[in-house]
Amino acid sequence: MIASLRGTLLSTTPLRAVLEVAGVGYEINVPVTTAEKLPSAGQPAFLHTVVVYREDSQALYGFASAAERDFFRMLIEKVSGVGPKVGLALMSHLSLPSLQSAIVASDADLLSKCPGIGRKTAERIILDLKDKMGPISQIVAPSGAGAAAASEPSVLGDALAALVALGYRPPDADKAVRKALAALGGAATTEALIKKALA
Repeated sequence: MIASLRGTLLSTTPLRAVLEVAGVGYEINVPVTTAEKLPSAGQPAFLHTVVVYREDSQALYGFASAAERDFFRMLIEKVSGVGPKVGLALMSHLSLPSLQSAIVASDADLLSKCPGIGRKTAERIILDLKDKMGPISQIVAPSGAGAAAASEPSVLGDALAALVALGYRPPDADKAVRKALAALGGAATTEALIKKALA
């Protein structure tokens, strides 16, 4: 199992990256959300990876965080009918916090808007993964300048939970909290995030 790769980024497209490690170029399938975070060609890069084996092939999938990699692995291993292609499309369309929030909130409508995800598949994802998501306060903070600002891991999750409880759809809550984090910076408390998000 190749759990991660560190090397020089040779090229990247919205769904694929080529990473050179010790003279070997690895072609890695990546979601759009990961491709957007990669540096320019020629720069050092690091990806959390999972290898998917099939009878006649094997493929590498890479992610910006271990949490995203683990969620992808759970998707393709625990949900019947969801393979790597569908899993990658799902994670390209929605951020990890949005996906987790949608599953916790049983929001099949949101999931079914993703390419390759029908209503039945969305409901199956919720059924198979909801009990594995844990409380919403443990939802992973999105990576990036704003997300890294929260001083406690639960701050983002608590703010998201509060907005969802107030009637926000999970993706709208995620977007509002991201903006609040970017505006308030590292000292942001749950209460401050909620107030800013509601402003």
